[in-house]
Amino acid sequence: MKTIKGPAIFLAQFAGDEEPFNDIISMSKWAASLGYKGIQIPAWEPNLIDLGKVAESKTYADEYRGKIEETGVKITELATHLQGQLVAVHPAYDVMFDGFAPKEVHGKPKERQKWAENQLMLCAKASANLGLKAHASFSGSLLWHTVYPWPQRPAGLVEDGFAELARLWKPILDVFDENGVDVCYELHPGEDLHDGITYEMFLEATGNHPRARILYDPSHFILQQLDYLAFIDIYKDYINSFHVKDAEFNPTGKAGVYGGYQPWADRPGRFRSLGDGQVDFVSVFTKLSQYDIDCWAVLEWECFIKHPEQGAEEGAQFIQDHIIRVTEKAFDDFAGGGSDKELNKKILGI
Repeated sequence: MKTIKGPAIFLAQFAGDEEPFNDIISMSKWAASLGYKGIQIPAWEPNLIDLGKVAESKTYADEYRGKIEETGVKITELATHLQGQLVAVHPAYDVMFDGFAPKEVHGKPKERQKWAENQLMLCAKASANLGLKAHASFSGSLLWHTVYPWPQRPAGLVEDGFAELARLWKPILDVFDENGVDVCYELHPGEDLHDGITYEMFLEATGNHPRARILYDPSHFILQQLDYLAFIDIYKDYINSFHVKDAEFNPTGKAGVYGGYQPWADRPGRFRSLGDGQVDFVSVFTKLSQYDIDCWAVLEWECFIKHPEQGAEEGAQFIQDHIIRVTEKAFDDFAGGGSDKELNKKILGI
């Protein structure tokens, strides 16, 4: 068994224009001062990473990584949730998702998709240059508007949708494969990959691509009312990344999983700071450790009540307290008598 690495923190929700959140070295020092040992870097933030330079130059990548490590933290993964979203966008969402891309491709879906594809491929090379083995992303969606269909879906629609999603992603996955890096999809409502069934559909459509893996985040399963512990049992061989995020689900007589278009504060399903929600993290960390899953425990802070800096401060200790230092021997080894075939035969009566 392997001890999970951490604590680490995803910088996306904290990055901004004010110090110390506007520069990668300042943010690294801030994270280290809170007790974090790793940082997950959003590749869409130019103040935090020059993606092109890191991808094109191993020398520059080494210097970039070295300066970060001097502050006391390591890079866990790069993340492309915004770019990954743009790999596949249904036209109904064009206007809403244009903001994830540069202005020059706004209103130009084909050009925007090519930009997103290139961003992912740059991240594959950048990750390799930084010595990383996993990458965090979203899948995008062509089918989400049909998730609860009326009228019913035409026969073959889902199969055709996943075939097209796989067609868009396979060239990207191939570049990640060439660079020895896994794409870990965060299974998330709004994405075509949002639960185990849809992940399996995508995996099959890609021909079981070896780089199509899972970012495990139990909070999204709480909100979907999916068994997030059984999920680990089923998909343990595919989980290569881990977001530590809490959530709660408290249905009412007025609203349930879909939330009634309410703001976060009024939804039955809400993200919470670590320890304030309903996720059984003792069992989560136990299962991930039991199954020898080699990953970083990365805080993703999203809470409608608590200030982000308080969430970050509390999160480091929370994760540290839940990381299990796995044992290298069985608890009853002291009573063992070694291996003796003749003795075993006597015990068995043979």
